[in-house]
Amino acid sequence: MCRLFEVSRSGYYAWLKRPPSARWHEDIRLTEQIREIHRDSGQSYGTPRVVRALRLEGYRVGRRRAGRLMRRAGLTVKGKRRFVLTTDSNHSRPIAPHLLRRSFWPNRPNKAWAADITYIPTKEGWLYLAVVLDLFSRKVVGWETSDRMKSTLVTGALQKALDRRAPKRGLIHHSDRGSQYASELFREVLSQHFIRASMSRRRNCWDNSVVESFFATLKTERVHHDDYKTREEARVALFGYIEGFYNRRRMHSSLGYVSPAQYEEAVKSKDAA
Repeated sequence: MCRLFEVSRSGYYAWLKRPPSARWHEDIRLTEQIREIHRDSGQSYGTPRVVRALRLEGYRVGRRRAGRLMRRAGLTVKGKRRFVLTTDSNHSRPIAPHLLRRSFWPNRPNKAWAADITYIPTKEGWLYLAVVLDLFSRKVVGWETSDRMKSTLVTGALQKALDRRAPKRGLIHHSDRGSQYASELFREVLSQHFIRASMSRRRNCWDNSVVESFFATLKTERVHHDDYKTREEARVALFGYIEGFYNRRRMHSSLGYVSPAQYEEAVKSKDAA
């Protein structure tokens, strides 16, 4: 073997007796920390977010080194799947104007919310999820689930957001043209709270891309890698992801690699200073 690799026998035996380097020990510690971060994120963090999390823990590490250690440990990010359209815009109910106009970065909380519906597969059948996001921080401020896509589903999500945030008059609520958002019940709730309705243009999913992105993240990081036996099991998992991880801990690159809750707290502290 020494002849094959053109090294001396004495050098080989000296290498065998040499103790592991400080760099080797540091790689071992880093790998264990990376495993913990990767596990806590639900296997959703790639190299950029892992590096950010490591630096928050006080580690000085670059992307190349973190990527090398992740590959060596066999740590990969969950993949994506294609989605099914849930919007029923073929109805005769009133359509609100496109007030949001893709202004996805309001300068304060409770100025513009965006909402949509998606589906969660279970052994019992579909579980439908309606969410409301505050575009200021991307935080899920209200959500509701049901086994049917009725107007009460989206009204329930909106009512939870209203109870949690208590917005002032003039808030814009943006959604697609689905029949649930155009229903008399939903429009009545908007009117009672002086909320301005906004809807995407016909066949233009980019007008509500922030919520679409959230659903893609939710399904990539959690739903598509679980096998829910019951709708209740799926509800519990959604609560853990939305309230326990996404809102409070998940790093957003668009927010400077902090969570929605941390972003809002940082802005609140800055305004109070």
